[in-house]
This record gives sequence, structure tokens and C-alpha cells, in this order.
Amino acid sequence: MKEEMGAVGHDPVAATVLSPVMEGSAKTVHGRFRHKLKMPQILGFVPRPRSPKPIVESNPPQTEVVMDFMENLKENRLVEACQQLLLREDQLFGQETMTVEGLVQVCNEDDKDTLQKDYETLLLHLWMAVHTTFSSTPSGEHLEILRSAVETITLLEEKDQQWEGRPEGSSEAPVWRPHQCRHTHDNLLEKMVDSQMRNATVEEDNISVSSVDNLSTSMKREVCRMGKRLKEDVLRVARDIRDCYPPDFDVCNLYVRLYHQKFSARLTELARSGLDVDDCNYLLCWVNNYYPNDILKHKDLEGHINMESLGTLLSEKDLTTLEEQYLLQKESKVGTWFSKALSKEEEGWLSGKSPELIDGYCFCPLAIDVIQAVDGAMREARTILGSEAKAQRILRQLDSFLISYKSSLEEFVKRTGENTQAVVKANLVSIEQFRDFIVGREESIPEEIRTSCMSTLADLRDCGYGYFTGPIHEELRVQYHRLWTQAWFTGGQMVLDEILGTLERHMQQFTDLKPICVEELLGRLHMEMMVEYVKRMMKRKMRLKDKEQQEAAATLLAEDSSKLSTYFIEAGSKICWLSEVLPKMAEVVRLQDPGSIQLEIVTLARDFPDLSWRHISALLSLKANLSIADVRSIKESLVENRPTVTTCNTIPPFFSKVPAGRTWNMCRPACICYGRRGYSSQD
Repeated sequence: MKEEMGAVGHDPVAATVLSPVMEGSAKTVHGRFRHKLKMPQILGFVPRPRSPKPIVESNPPQTEVVMDFMENLKENRLVEACQQLLLREDQLFGQETMTVEGLVQVCNEDDKDTLQKDYETLLLHLWMAVHTTFSSTPSGEHLEILRSAVETITLLEEKDQQWEGRPEGSSEAPVWRPHQCRHTHDNLLEKMVDSQMRNATVEEDNISVSSVDNLSTSMKREVCRMGKRLKEDVLRVARDIRDCYPPDFDVCNLYVRLYHQKFSARLTELARSGLDVDDCNYLLCWVNNYYPNDILKHKDLEGHINMESLGTLLSEKDLTTLEEQYLLQKESKVGTWFSKALSKEEEGWLSGKSPELIDGYCFCPLAIDVIQAVDGAMREARTILGSEAKAQRILRQLDSFLISYKSSLEEFVKRTGENTQAVVKANLVSIEQFRDFIVGREESIPEEIRTSCMSTLADLRDCGYGYFTGPIHEELRVQYHRLWTQAWFTGGQMVLDEILGTLERHMQQFTDLKPICVEELLGRLHMEMMVEYVKRMMKRKMRLKDKEQQEAAATLLAEDSSKLSTYFIEAGSKICWLSEVLPKMAEVVRLQDPGSIQLEIVTLARDFPDLSWRHISALLSLKANLSIADVRSIKESLVENRPTVTTCNTIPPFFSKVPAGRTWNMCRPACICYGRRGYSSQD
């Protein structure tokens, strides 16, 4: 029996801990302690000799080796070693005896001291296993040791809780309780992270030359090394270390939080040290872009960390200071570049040199250069600031540039030079490109900046297109004066044909103007000629006395409308709705029944909400046979129905561009104000 005990080991406690193999093999245990039975002698009974059994060769049974505490530690079997100590602790502190004071423990002090030293030895191995988490490339053996260490921490924590939850009056806990391994573990991780980040600032061998050593300043190199170390370590935790811990440790969030705190503390020191522009930009890149996007949003960390709980690397005050420093220098740099680009363009204008031709059209590179500069500055700002809204501040420089551009172009068109027309044509291309840029970015440009830019561009377009349309209208002025005169009415002069002939002659000079600009030019001429035509119609130089004259005038009006629409639409104008204006007015002129006229006026007001009573009065004044009572009835009907007929209209303004004279001289209806001599002072 002594030999059997000796086979287990010299440690009496370890000898009582059977391995899983031994515990699960009842046959083995029973076989070891089975005794031979002696048969009693019976008179007259002669035992028959046994026939020899065939010898069967077989492998001898495996002998289970049970390790003692020190042997388990040597093999890094931390869980088994811990279980042995826990069993010894239970046996040592589980013996109680009754005394006068009550139940007390019966413990051998030497056994307690030995157990405490063994616990200290176990904890030393435990913390060594945790401390080597980042010391080498993770392997299966290394991870298994760490997993065993974490499981040991859990066992020790559970034992701490058992001692804390014992009933009142129970025996005192051992002096080594509680171990508080979880707390010690977290503190150790914090020291490890601190060491990793401090060492990263001086390590150069493991960092590629292209990514770090090429950085221009020591601050950039330091931040880059710390950031790379942070990324490598937290990704190792997510990929390998995480599986060694149970979920309640939340080890990914624990590590990320510790690294975040260390990185944040160092970046805060640097931010407050008075950085130059270049270092400021680099630090902001890490804070707003690289760290949140390349590290925290890495696919291997997805679902394992809580980004919201981390906050930003810098406080709002420190971050705002750096961002303001960046924006001020970027705005200054962009504004200076814009000024130089415009000055260079002006030098070309004033030199007398004609702009270059691309595909046969006058071309100016100003808009392309400026838009590319804006886009580049915005991209950089979005990257450095991590915010579209903050980056939009740079667009103020575009607004300022357009104002300067408008002033320069307005001054230039006042000059008379051989290259003036070509320069204006080239700049019209740039103006349209600027407009397309603003319209295309409508949602990403603040409303205040967008409104200001579009207003300036409208002035620029008026300046550029007006440079060409002004002389055309000036030449046509004499012909405009013959519209809606007796000569026009009798057909003795083909007034509109002459107007369109003159216009066609002028259009020949725009063969080198880009088609998109020709389209806009034609649209403007279309609108301006229609406005001029209606203005002449409402000058009241004609009075159509009877039905025949009114029907004849309506026919001429419809013919002129067809000629104008056909010419401009075929030439390239996109303002198709203008073709509806004159036919509707012709219908008012043609109708004789006051009720029908009244209905047509309401329809006209519905289609053109900017039609005022002054315009209607001027139109009705053409019909000499319309009574004052009829006019009053038409107006009252319009006042009554107008609020309901102008709500859903989307046609752009037209009549507001047409000047109208004083209203019809008629009696005043209720609540209508009149000026002197019977003319109304209101529309």
C-alpha cells in the first residue's frame, strides 16, 4: 500500500487529485486495489488441473502520471496548479473544532506559510504569462499559456467571492485573501500599454523607412510610430488575444480604452506645445481621420469595440484651436492663389493677345484652374478636419474671388480693343463652368455662400452676354419702334422679318462661341425680343375700333408669334414656354364677348402670375369698343379668382420684365385707390 501511495507523489494533497483519466476509469481504480480470494478446502474434492491458456501479446496499460504543483508550473499548466492550491486551501481552512469561544479553525501555521508562498509563486507565473502578450509573434503555445492564465484569474476571483460571501461568525479568511487578480490584471495591462507606447517613440528598426523616416519633423515621426504601434497591438488583440478571454473581460474595449488614453495624453501635450502649420496639419490628420477611420473602423475591430465611449483624442478646446489655426492658413493660401490666378489672366487680357481656341471655340482656363484648386483644398480640409461642414468655410474664398472677377471683367469690357470680343467669349465659358460647379454642389455648399455666389455669377453673365446683346438691340431699336404702328398693321412694312434678318446677321459672329454659351445667348435674345414686342404692343399707340380690326390684329399677332418662336427654337433657344405668350394675348384681342374676355384674362393670369392689372389694362385699352363697365367687371372677376389661380404655376416671370403704363381711366370700384385724373396708382 505504501508503494502505491509513493507512485502518486510525495505531495499528500497532490496525491488526492486524480487526473480526468483516472477519475473516469473505474476499472483501473478497482483493479489496483483488488485482493486475491483463498478457496476453502472441501473434503473429497480434488481440483482439476487447469489447461494452459494461450499467451496473448498486448501492450501494457498506460500508467497515468499525476504532476505535483511545481511540475504543473514548470509545464505552464496554470489551471491545474491553481486547482491544487485551491484544494489545499479548502482542506487547510475547512477543519474546525469547538472551543469556549465557538468554532475555530485548526490550521498548521507551517502549512499556511507554505500555501501562501505557493500562491505567490503561482501569481508570479500568472503575471509573467500576461506580461508576454506583446513580446513575440503569437503562437499556439503562447496563446494556450495566456488562456490558462486568464482561466486561473477567473478561478481565483471566484474563490475571493466565496470568502467574501461567507456567513457572519465564520472563521477568518486567509491573509492572502482577497487576491483581487482582476484588478491586478487590469493594472498590469495599463503598465504594459504605457510601456508599448513609450517604446514606440524610440523604436525605428521595425518601422519602414518610407512611412516614418521620410516624415519631415520629429513630431510627425513620433505620432506616426505611436499610431502604428496602437494599431498593430489592438488588431493583435482582436485577432488573437480576444479568444483567450471570456466575454465578461471585454478585453478588446479594455485594451482600446487604455491605448486611447495614452495616445490622447501625448497628443494633448503636443497640441499645446505651439505647433507650426505643417505639424498642426499632421496632428489633425491623425485625430480626425487616420485614428477614427483607419484604426477604430478597421474591419477586424467591428463589433468588438464601442467607439462612442472613447470620445475624441483631443478636448473640444484643443481641437478647435488647432482647426482654427489650420483654416486660417488654408484660407489665406487659397485666397492668395486665387488672386495670382486672376492677375495672370488680366495680364493676358490687357496684353492684346487673343485667347486660345480649343475645338474651334474661345477658351479660358481660369474656371478649371480655380475649381480644381477649390476641390483640392476642400478634399484636404475634409481629410484633416474630418468634417464636410467645417471644410465648407474655405468656399468663402470662392465667393470673394467671384466678386473680384466680376469687377475685373466689368472694367475690361469698357475698353475698346481688338481682342475684347474674343476675351469676353472665352470668359463666358468660364462663367458657365463656375455656375455649373455651384449648381452641381448645391447640397454641399452653405445656403449663404451659394446665394452670394449665384448672385455674383448672375451679374457676371449679365456683363458678358450684355456685351453682345446690347449692340444688337441698339441697332434694332428703330425697327422695334415700327411694331404695333399703322405701318405694321396695314402690312406695308414687314417689320418682324426685318428684325429677324438683322438678328441673323449678328449671330454669324458667334461661330467661335461655345455652343452652351450660344444657347444661353439665344435664350436671352428670345426673352428680350418678346419683352420688347409686348412693350410696344402696350404703348397704346393703336386703338382697334371694331371686330374686324381686332380680328386682323389678332391674326398678325399670332403670325408674329409663330415667326419669333420658329426662329429662336430652331436656332437653339430652350425657352419654349415663351411661344405661349403672344397667342394668349391675341385671343384676348380677338374675343368680343365680355364674358369670354373675362374668362381668358383669368386664364392668362393663371398661366403668368406676374401679370399685373396695369398690363391687363394696357391690353384691354387696345379694344376701343369695350365699355368701362365691362372693364370693371373683368377686374372684379380677376380680384375674386386670382388667389386660387396662381398657386401651382411654375412658369418663370415674364410680364414683370415688361414696363406698363397707367391703368385704364375708369370709375373706382370698392376698395380700389385712384390717383389724380382717373388713373389708378396701384396694379
